[in-house]
Amino acid sequence: MAERTYPLLSRRQIEGMIAEGKCIFILNQYVVKADPWLPYHPGGDKALRHMIGRDATDEITVLHSPEARQQMNRYRIGRIEGRWTNFIPPIQGGKFRALCAGVDDTEQEDTPGSPLESAVTSSHTSSRDQSPVFDDSDEATLRRRRAPRPPSVSSVSSADEDDGMTYLDSQTKEKISLDLDKYPPLDPCTQDAIVQKYRALNERIKAEGLYQCDYKSYAIEISRYSLLFGLTFLFLRWGWYVCSALCLGAFWHQLVFSAHDAGHMGITHDFHTDTVIGIVIADFLGGLSIGWWKRNHNVHHVVTNSPVHDPDIQHMPFFAISHRLLGSLRSTYYDRIMAYDAAARFFIPIQQYSYYFILLFGRFNLYRLSWEFLILGLGPRKGPAWWHRWLEIVGNIFFWTWFGYGVVYKSIPTGWDRFVFVMVSHMVTAPLHCQITLSHFAMSTADLGPKESFPQKMLRTTMDVDCPQWLDFFHGGLQFQAIHHLYPRIPRHNLRRTQKLVQEFCNDVDIPYALYGFVGGNQEVISRLAEVSRQAAILAKCQKVVASSDDPLSHGH
Repeated sequence: MAERTYPLLSRRQIEGMIAEGKCIFILNQYVVKADPWLPYHPGGDKALRHMIGRDATDEITVLHSPEARQQMNRYRIGRIEGRWTNFIPPIQGGKFRALCAGVDDTEQEDTPGSPLESAVTSSHTSSRDQSPVFDDSDEATLRRRRAPRPPSVSSVSSADEDDGMTYLDSQTKEKISLDLDKYPPLDPCTQDAIVQKYRALNERIKAEGLYQCDYKSYAIEISRYSLLFGLTFLFLRWGWYVCSALCLGAFWHQLVFSAHDAGHMGITHDFHTDTVIGIVIADFLGGLSIGWWKRNHNVHHVVTNSPVHDPDIQHMPFFAISHRLLGSLRSTYYDRIMAYDAAARFFIPIQQYSYYFILLFGRFNLYRLSWEFLILGLGPRKGPAWWHRWLEIVGNIFFWTWFGYGVVYKSIPTGWDRFVFVMVSHMVTAPLHCQITLSHFAMSTADLGPKESFPQKMLRTTMDVDCPQWLDFFHGGLQFQAIHHLYPRIPRHNLRRTQKLVQEFCNDVDIPYALYGFVGGNQEVISRLAEVSRQAAILAKCQKVVASSDDPLSHGH
């Protein structure tokens, strides 16, 4: 059978289709229209919406199996020639012009860097929710310009301050300028070279068999899980409730690593098989939703460390790792304003002190998010994954039956002992929440725009944690987050071998590879939390001065 031919589509035609609300992205030089696929995507529609108008080849390649990518070929509608210049997706504030009837679209073609293209792609200037980096289209100007120093309270007036927003904008530009100085330039030649070497590294990784799972490693994992689970019930029978709770918490802590593997199809590489493994681990044994995690985590992987878009760093009012969160941004993931309200004004100034304490209660929040996802039916209700939600609901009912009723209620005699058991077992999982946040909280949250390549963005926003090999079981692969973000489907037991290859790649393309010890990484996180706390204090002073300058009574003195 002859291979199907596809029409050559112009940039202007693609822009017009996006203006009509279509989900269009580029994959291996083909134009893909994913609208029919949106309701069926197991990872949710939000991750796909962040790809609209972009060349999504690298993101889709590393996050999907070859079989899934083959299925995407059904949605091809055309092809492009030459290098594609990314638009800003509509979900991120991008504006698109509709095609005009009777106008020759070839006459409307944009040239890179033209005023017309800037008008199309540069929509961030109209919204406080977006980075003002695109206010200046000349990267060289951004590199030369140093951001203004934080204003002193005495210099703030109602004439040049907008409730402290000018100060927040100056901080945003400063962070962008620092990243532009530290990382390779965003010109097409440099970024294309990075992408080509990144793809070549992927081929080398496949050739060395690093995508192949070592099932002997899981035999060791299962032995560890079984030991902890068995000790939980042995100590429970003896009445050693604290010891039992400690073992159960450690069991949950270890289980999450394998659930993470299954969620990325890193065990059997079969979608349904790994999903069922993930549901058994997360839902039946842990009381959490793997479907919620996939929807959340896929977005995290494509817009890592974006204050506006990445749910993994949106923890208001308890934490803010970017000064931009002090401006009451609207989360595109949660579809709500992350208000810098009275609660945030209380927690953010002390976040460097409350960080570890709040992490002790992180698992309770995961229960809430899981049930919200399942009850509201936020996952796909059609397609091959339609039944996953119902299996997850059964799994969560099973969990609360064996844990809530069988262990906590029936096996522990007093209310106080039950309370202690629940709190200890859940607080023991706090190191997991620390491990999850450690890899991103101290890294850049600046938005360098659509010109930045996928591999550079992942390495700019993610750190690895250095640890001896014998301690790998404790970190469960999360110590190699930078490598994992570059190649999410590599089984975690192969990440240490992959690390040397990634380090060589970073040296070759001149991208800094962030590697900290566990203690050093935690110090970086606390330092970032303290920095945002100081920025919150400066913002509060700015707002106080503005408020007093607007007071008619103050002008009489």
